[in-house]
Amino acid sequence: MVKGQEHEHSGGVMDRWAMWRAFRVAPAGGFVSQPEPRTIGLYARGKQVLAGNFVASGQVVERPGVPIWDVSFPDPAMRAEVHGFAWLDDLAAVGDSNARKRAQGWTFDWIARFGLGRGPGWTADLTGRRLIRWINHALLLLQGADKAQSAAYFRALSAQTAFLAKRWQKAAPGLPRFEALTGMISAGLALEGMQGHVGPALAALAHDCEIEIDIEGGIPTRNPEELLEVFTLLTWAAQALGEAGHLAPPEHLAAMERIAPTLRALRHADGGLARYHGGGRGMEGRLDSALANAGVRALPSAGLAMGFARLSGGRTTVIVDAAAPPGGLAGTKAHASTNAFELTSGRRPVIVSCGSGAPFGPEWRLAGRATASHSTLAVDGFSSSRLAGAADQALTDRAEVTTLRVIEGENGAGVHLAHSGWSATHGVSHIRDLMLTNDGRHLTGIDKLSAISTPEKRRFEQLMVDGRLKGINFALRFHIHPDVEARLDMGGTAVSLALKSGEIWVFRQEGAMEMVLAPSIYLEKTRLRPRQTVQIVLTARAMDFETRVGWTLAKAQDTPLAIRDLDREDLSAQI
Repeated sequence: MVKGQEHEHSGGVMDRWAMWRAFRVAPAGGFVSQPEPRTIGLYARGKQVLAGNFVASGQVVERPGVPIWDVSFPDPAMRAEVHGFAWLDDLAAVGDSNARKRAQGWTFDWIARFGLGRGPGWTADLTGRRLIRWINHALLLLQGADKAQSAAYFRALSAQTAFLAKRWQKAAPGLPRFEALTGMISAGLALEGMQGHVGPALAALAHDCEIEIDIEGGIPTRNPEELLEVFTLLTWAAQALGEAGHLAPPEHLAAMERIAPTLRALRHADGGLARYHGGGRGMEGRLDSALANAGVRALPSAGLAMGFARLSGGRTTVIVDAAAPPGGLAGTKAHASTNAFELTSGRRPVIVSCGSGAPFGPEWRLAGRATASHSTLAVDGFSSSRLAGAADQALTDRAEVTTLRVIEGENGAGVHLAHSGWSATHGVSHIRDLMLTNDGRHLTGIDKLSAISTPEKRRFEQLMVDGRLKGINFALRFHIHPDVEARLDMGGTAVSLALKSGEIWVFRQEGAMEMVLAPSIYLEKTRLRPRQTVQIVLTARAMDFETRVGWTLAKAQDTPLAIRDLDREDLSAQI
């Protein structure tokens, strides 16, 4: 999705003027020094691109032999997205002669069709993203190119740099602006005669580092993967500056210092990021690479990190969404996930969120944002934060965290939190206590629906009267990763979870709630389709001012295979 930008070029007077000026700039004759690739994609996805298989809104568009610019993508956002040239990373990952020919053919075709300012690719963020890829993969694009092609390449690079220098302010604050400015810095440092653009871009980037990255190293969207993308862009810019003999501004370096421990706290034991608010796991190895390039020591963040609480013990991590969803413009991807948690054991995710449905179309995007798509409690028919309109709008009536304590005990660590998501609608708050033992083998949970304040009690009593004392239906959900085999055991009173590593976890509940295994979906943008999986669902009715549900998730004895389970197979871009 093009972040914060219209998908078609606006064609406004100022844009046309900036484009006209850009094409009058004397083109660079070459590079100041030979660029080194900083981005690499996925081999499997590169092979799909070579085969003519493209994914858009959950649909596979098969157009073998057809230039990417002639593919009829069903989603207008995808039609614009390809102009950012992120697919060039995937072709570079393949790296053979076929990949090189395809990369060169589509790039020079773009120059011929859109290089004079036509088409949907002329937004500031897409232009910045495109510049980064063109410069990163210059060796791939120019190998064997003739003099006319090389001249066209440098002329197009120069014009886009000049255009970006005039229009970067049009990029939305946040990731789109960081993409635009990093692209301008990369081009200004790399291209002959373009160094004059570096100073203004650095000043603007330093300003945005102070404004957009808070004191705790978080961003307004609370999207962990987006934070990683911002951090990666900042490291690329700092690395390019260092190679050119310049220092990044203090604000730039300070922002990297703030972000690094936050990202470390948002990373599970398997190296993947927590999947909240539209974010995914992050590309394999991207965080480690960014930290290595940045030279920042990523100590864990103390307390909350961007509104998330992290518990760890042994080989187990638990990451809890312990804040309200972002609102306003930052909340267009936000999920109603307050109080939800994810659990990973070693290299294996166990309890998960369904994930972002954005790559699979509006209906999946809407479903992925609902409370029921997260591992937490949900009142029947009501998310904890509500969506007033379309799937790409911000949440309204956002759940506010009213109580939060991170607990450090002698035998483990825990978190106690409560949110008001159903206070106005049902007269109840959701209170959740989680405690993970030091060895990571035992997670204890207590969930309560409680009418605490006098207004809440009055609202709850009124609902009981109106509903003829039938109570409030609610469900407690635990979504299981699709690689985990789940089955009901002990006469339906327990669920055993078998990991591919050989570990066994056992889920039990305390009380008389009905427990079933129900279908669920795991949404992963590197996959062509949603993956089928299951969820543990506990259902009951709240009949009093407080309804309590207790449960445990405990690991059985480790097996030798589990101890050796150091690597997960690369599942990226598979069907």
